[in-house]
Amino acid sequence: MEAQEGEKVEQYEKIKARYNEGANAADFLFLTRTAYGGVMRFRKSDGYMSTPCGAHKPIHFGTFGRRVDEWSKRVSGTEFFHREYAESLDQARDGDVVYCDPPYNHSQAILYGAQGFDHDHLFRCIEAAKKRGVFVALSLDSSKKSGAKDCEYRFPKNLFAREIAVNCGRSMLKRFQMGGQTLEGEIVTDRLMLTH
Repeated sequence: MEAQEGEKVEQYEKIKARYNEGANAADFLFLTRTAYGGVMRFRKSDGYMSTPCGAHKPIHFGTFGRRVDEWSKRVSGTEFFHREYAESLDQARDGDVVYCDPPYNHSQAILYGAQGFDHDHLFRCIEAAKKRGVFVALSLDSSKKSGAKDCEYRFPKNLFAREIAVNCGRSMLKRFQMGGQTLEGEIVTDRLMLTH
């Protein structure tokens, strides 16, 4: 409820400082919902969370509480792991479903930690999992332009059986960068790549 009292940025900075002093689940959850662009940045050296407060109005605590209750029911009995993607793909077995959402190609490295991400290694791990009967779904950005640079991915032959275009609506990042503009031309389309 702290987020509903006082000046928004002041409260945000207070909660961010408390989180940086001692990471805790409640503050982390609050920060994920109010950070600029919905993206959190952490310094590699010490884990310090540095993202400023977002321009949007934070979700009302009552609405948020209802969403948490609903998701709690949906994930009941689910086991979560914090580990490298290669380990998760390696441990997946016939009939398992793995969803991958890696940093996008040529994305803003500071926002998504994509500086050293190796998409080709991910594709090789997916290929090995597919051979074991694992169903893999992979989210990727749709084709994009970066001057004369080719931003397309190079998939191993026959890795994916299907590709589905997903209209994600208007770009959240562009909404913040272009404050107040209508953004009709800034529709984001992602690709959902399916191995089966």
